[in-house]
Amino acid sequence: MSIQDKVIEIIAEQAVLEPSDVTMESTLEDLGIDSLGLVESIFAIEEAFDITVPFNANDPSESDFDISSVAAIIKAVEGLVKAEA
Repeated sequence: MSIQDKVIEIIAEQAVLEPSDVTMESTLEDLGIDSLGLVESIFAIEEAFDITVPFNANDPSESDFDISSVAAIIKAVEGLVKAEA
């Protein structure tokens, strides 16, 4: 499974949607994911890829982790996976 597919699967699970309902342009808000769902998604991503996401739940705007869209999250995860390798 590719990084993209796994991230989409995690986000879809949080949004209680089918992965096919999650588009690259979707924002977490579009998908109905609230701040708690976001934090749970981040934990699931960290666990799935054995990475540490530089994310401050108390101040997301201060994070280096771009959560502006599904595509941005995938790109950020791919970067972290490469950095860990």
